[in-house]
Amino acid sequence: MNETRRAVLEALADGPVSGPELAESLDISRAAVWKHIEALRDADFDIESGSNGYELGEVTAYNGPAVEFGLEAPFSIEYHDAVGSTNDRARELAADGAADVAVLADEQVGSRGRLEREWTAPSGGVWVSVISRPEITPAQAPLYTLASAVAAATAAREAGVDAQIKWPNDVVVPVGDEGDYRKLTGILTEMEGEMDRVEWIIVGVGVNANIDADTLPEGATSIRDEAGDVDRRRFVQRFLEEFDHYRNDLEAIVPAWRDLSHTLGQHVRVDRPSGEVVGDAVDVTESGALVVETDEGRETVSAGDCEHLRPV
Repeated sequence: MNETRRAVLEALADGPVSGPELAESLDISRAAVWKHIEALRDADFDIESGSNGYELGEVTAYNGPAVEFGLEAPFSIEYHDAVGSTNDRARELAADGAADVAVLADEQVGSRGRLEREWTAPSGGVWVSVISRPEITPAQAPLYTLASAVAAATAAREAGVDAQIKWPNDVVVPVGDEGDYRKLTGILTEMEGEMDRVEWIIVGVGVNANIDADTLPEGATSIRDEAGDVDRRRFVQRFLEEFDHYRNDLEAIVPAWRDLSHTLGQHVRVDRPSGEVVGDAVDVTESGALVVETDEGRETVSAGDCEHLRPV
C-alpha cells in the first residue's frame, strides 16, 4: 500500500479527521488528501464525509490494502480475485527477487496439493502463499512448513475451531477418540537454494474457510461448518502474524507443534519411498521428523505420507 495512503488510514482509525488537518499532518495538499481518500474508497474502505471530517467505518473488505491495514507483520499483500495458483505466482515474484510478499486470492482455478493431489480452492476460502528469504540452511527449511501449520491452526482455533495438526502439516479437526479427523487446511512448501543456503522459501496455505463442507471432497471440513463464517481479513492477518513470529523464533516451532499435534500418541503408517513404517507416533525431532515406535525399535521419518490407523 502507498505509504501516504497508509498514513491517511492510520489517522482515520483514531476518529474523524478533517481534510485540512490531514493535509497539515501529512504535509500534502488538500487535493492530494482527496485523491487518497477516493483511492481508499475504490479499495472498498468505507469512508464517510461528515461535519467532523472524514470518518472510517468498519473494515469489511477482503483485498490487499484491507489486509495490510492493521497487519502487525512485515508483509506486503498482492491480492487477486482469482488466480491459477498462489504458489505459482509467488514463484514468479521470488524469481524476480521479491521477499516478504504474501500472494492472496479469493479463488484459485489451478491449485494443487501435496503429491500433486487435487485441492479444491473456491471463492470463500483462504488461499495464500508467503515468500521468505531466510538465512537458514536447507536442513532447517522443514521448520517453515511446521511454522505455517502452527500459524494456521492457531488462527483457526481463534476462530472457534478445534484445530490440530496431523504430521507433518495438515491442519485437521479431530473426530471421535480413535485418531479420525476431517481436513481443514493443506500446506505446500517449495524452496530454491544451494547445498549450504536457502535462496527462498514459499509456504502455500489453503484453508477451507467460508465454504459449505458438503461441496468439498470427502473427508474435508470448513470453518463455516465447524464454527460459522470467519472474518477472512482478520484470519489472514493472524496467520501472517503468527507465521512471522515463529519464523523469527525457530526454537519455539517444534514445542508449539507438539502442543497442537493430533498425530502424537496415534498408531500410524507412514508411506515413504524406501518402504512403510508402522507403529506408534511418540515424538517429533527438533527438525520436525516423526519418531515412530515400531516392533523393531524406534525409527525417525523425515518425510512421508502419514495415515492414522485405528488401534489394534
